[in-house]
Parts: sequence; structure tokens; C-alpha cells
Amino acid sequence: MAADLHTRYMAASGAWSAHLKGCQCTAEEPCPDGAPLWERFAHLQDAYLTHLRETKGTP
Repeated sequence: MAADLHTRYMAASGAWSAHLKGCQCTAEEPCPDGAPLWERFAHLQDAYLTHLRETKGTP
């Protein structure tokens, strides 16, 4: 599961980064095309970091 989560997290990061190269939107004010990319990236980042905290036993 962790490998799949990490793969999806990295793919979402790449998609968001690629979008930013051709757009002036930001995480605080994403454009209509960027909003779902940002939301997916943020959700997967939270999930991955939570997984790491639970695995390592850190707060």
C-alpha cells in the first residue's frame, strides 16, 4: 500500500508542477483547471505524511 500511495503522491505532485509551468495560478488561488490537481496533490500529501508518522511512530 505505501508504495502505491507514494507513487500516486509523486504523480499528483508532477501533475501539479507541470500545470504550474504553463499557468499563473497558485495553491491559494488555483484556476479551474488547477484546482482539482492541487486538491489531489494536497490530499495525497496528507495521506502519505500521515502514513509515515504512523509507521515511524512520530507525532
